[in-house]
Parts: sequence; C-alpha cells; structure tokens
Amino acid sequence: MVIHGLNKLTLLDYPEHTACTLFCGQCNFRCPFCQNSSLVLNPDSEPVIPWETVEAFLVKRKGFLTGVCISGGEPTLQPDLKNTIIRIKELGYKVKLDTNGYMPDVLKELIYEKLLDMVAMDIKSSRESYARASGIPLIDVSRIEKSVSLIMSSGITYEFRTTMVQGLQTDEDMRSIGVWLRGAKRYYLQHYEDSDLVMDRSMKGFSKDGMEHAAEIVRGDVPSVKLRGI
Repeated sequence: MVIHGLNKLTLLDYPEHTACTLFCGQCNFRCPFCQNSSLVLNPDSEPVIPWETVEAFLVKRKGFLTGVCISGGEPTLQPDLKNTIIRIKELGYKVKLDTNGYMPDVLKELIYEKLLDMVAMDIKSSRESYARASGIPLIDVSRIEKSVSLIMSSGITYEFRTTMVQGLQTDEDMRSIGVWLRGAKRYYLQHYEDSDLVMDRSMKGFSKDGMEHAAEIVRGDVPSVKLRGI
C-alpha cells in the first residue's frame, strides 16, 4: 500500500480510541470540496512513507495507540490494502477504514473476513445529486447503495457522514438522505472548512443555523444525526 501521510496522533478520527491515521493517494471521485486534492489529483508528486517506517512507528507506539485509521484519497483502490490491514491487526491494533463506498466488493471482503473494526463512509448527497457532489457525471449510484446496505447489516461499528457545502445539499436532498439512511446508528453532518488544498475554492460551508436546519430535516428518519466541526 502506498502511504503518503502519517498523522501520528488523533483523538478525533477514531471515536473512543487513541489512534494514528495513514493517508493513501488516488481517488475515483473528484469532489469539489475535497480537502486532500493533491493526493487525489497528483499522488505521484507526493512524498511516500516506506511501510518499514510506518511499521516501526506502530511497534514503538503499541500500548499507547490502540487504533489505526486508513484514509485517503480512497484506500479501497490500493491493491495491498488487505495485506496491510492484516499486518496492522497482527501488531494488535484495531482498524478503522474511511471510504467513499464506490468499491463495495472490496469492502465486502474486508468485512466478511473480519478485518475491519469500524467503517466511516461518506454520503456526498442524495442519490439524485450524487453526480454533482462527487464530481463524477456518470457515477453508478448502485455501487454506493450496495456499500450502505452492506455496512448497515455488517454488525460492526460504523458511521455515515456528509460534508455540508452550499449548493450540494438542498432541503430536498436532506429529506432524501434521511429516507435512504433510515435506521442508521451514526450519521454526522460535517462543517466544511476552506483551505488552500480544496479542489474548488469557490465552495462555501453552511452556517451553524443552516446545519441545524439540515439536521432537523433528517432527524425524522435518522434520530442519531449530529453535527461535527461547528
């Protein structure tokens, strides 16, 4: 697995765990609000951290850290993802995977082989608006639907999350998402933060009141919805 970044300590990325985060390159989406545009558009230009360096870090921090988050980019595009997770678990860590859900077969294999302790999946918008929010005009939304169903029936800890960006999630989109995710145990609306690395700098986030309004729309179907980052 090609690792371009290592956040050595996070108290936020893996709930209830002291963890580190590994960042992969490449992605099959082009979300205009993406915060890791360099990993998506130009991964080959990014520094690479050898696996030996990562493993040595994990060995040294064993006992202090309890979890490893694998993020991106999109990790399910990595050909060595499964073997990397196996090695991380052999070292005694729990593994959380961040994914856009567009590779349901990869996700299914990892879940069925009990290699994941938690999955966090992005829900970009409603089914009807997914192409616009993901930056993929011909997106196959059925692949997203498969991943949602798989995760909700898996029995493992999971969360769904939507980064709230003006113009990408309307009230009607939020009503549709609520029906789609009905019964979900954890759903977060995340505040969008602008930065120099965002793919489209014209993107703007919602106000706190706007996010509260969106959450209230969803809450009729997904009572667990919460705000994050605001």
